[in-house]
Amino acid sequence: MYETVTSDIRVRVTPRFLEDQSSPDEGRFFWAYTVEIRNAGTETVQLMTRRWLITDGNGRQETVRGPGVVGKTPKLAAGQSFEYTSGCPLTTPSGIMSGSYQMALADGRMLDIAIPSFSLDSPYAKRSIN
Repeated sequence: MYETVTSDIRVRVTPRFLEDQSSPDEGRFFWAYTVEIRNAGTETVQLMTRRWLITDGNGRQETVRGPGVVGKTPKLAAGQSFEYTSGCPLTTPSGIMSGSYQMALADGRMLDIAIPSFSLDSPYAKRSIN
């Protein structure tokens, strides 16, 4: 589990490798990740956009941007949380994801909320110690 807090918004991510949806011999590796977003502040926020930076095991990067998450733009009052699960395919047996959410306050101010960097590791990843 990976966790970070920005402006009283806690983002917790739990990734898991999906062996049954992966084909290592064909260079296809797939992970699911569950994200919990909790509003520990006193003001209602609404998740408006997401930005992901996905880096594969060879250092290739892809940026993914879009509205909301899994087709939703949830509003979170103080103390509320929202959880969703999504997925990430890679052509390498390991990688890293990081990113941010942009959230709106009721008065129109925008907050950039960090998503913690998290590791995508499969049992097929070669380990090395530097």
